Amino acid sequence: MSTIAYTVADSGTMLRRNLLHMVRYPGLTVFTVGVPVIALLLFVFVFGGTLGAGLPGVAAGAGIGAYLAYVVPGMVVLTIAGTAGGTATTVSMDMTEGIVARFRSMDISRAAVLTGHVLGNVIQGLIAVTLVFVVALAVGFRPTGDPLGWLGALGIVVATLFAVTWLGVGMGMAAKSVETASNLPLILTLLPFLGSGFVPTDTMPDVVRVFAEYQPFTPIVETFRALLMGTPVGAEGLAAVGWLTAITAAGYAWSLALYRRKSVR
Repeated sequence: MSTIAYTVADSGTMLRRNLLHMVRYPGLTVFTVGVPVIALLLFVFVFGGTLGAGLPGVAAGAGIGAYLAYVVPGMVVLTIAGTAGGTATTVSMDMTEGIVARFRSMDISRAAVLTGHVLGNVIQGLIAVTLVFVVALAVGFRPTGDPLGWLGALGIVVATLFAVTWLGVGMGMAAKSVETASNLPLILTLLPFLGSGFVPTDTMPDVVRVFAEYQPFTPIVETFRALLMGTPVGAEGLAAVGWLTAITAAGYAWSLALYRRKSVR
């Protein structure tokens, strides 16, 4: 069996381990899904009438429906950002409890340990995004994009999950404790709020608007929204791909460097 085949087989084993953790300890999954669903219902049915009325081209009385169509892409990206907390926590638990040290002493691929965490979190994130999307459809969200646009939207979701997960892995290994690891990714959950996920950036004060327009989650949200609703993607698509590529590469390099040199108790 070749080295690549061994790595794939070992990664599959690590993936099954992480999926079993997700089943046996469902608290993180429930939190990852529950918070965005509650936030979606809160923003749409409590704030949606007012916020929706401020969107460009919205007719009187159509605030909630218009805001639902606007906010769902932002809520999906918020859900993805929230998965980094679970990744960082589980990685930190492995690093501080000594299980990774045991893996290193075994005849398994080192890359498989990290790959198992990444693939497991991507699957967990897809489950969370699917449930949030189902709730959005149940309360009236009606995307108007074509099948090609839906396929592109799925690609953006998977790529964003992949990028955020590698950042979560790095944060988990950089943290000195599990508690710290669970707090570090909170910055990622703030970025969708400081972008175009919940309100248009041109309604923000100048300083906040500049930050919102040039931070990574804004083009990701705008690209996802355009693909779902069948509107032109434009330059935002290239910016989203560029950001996702850069974040994935940086997160992977950071995680791998920490994994190679970090002292494990």
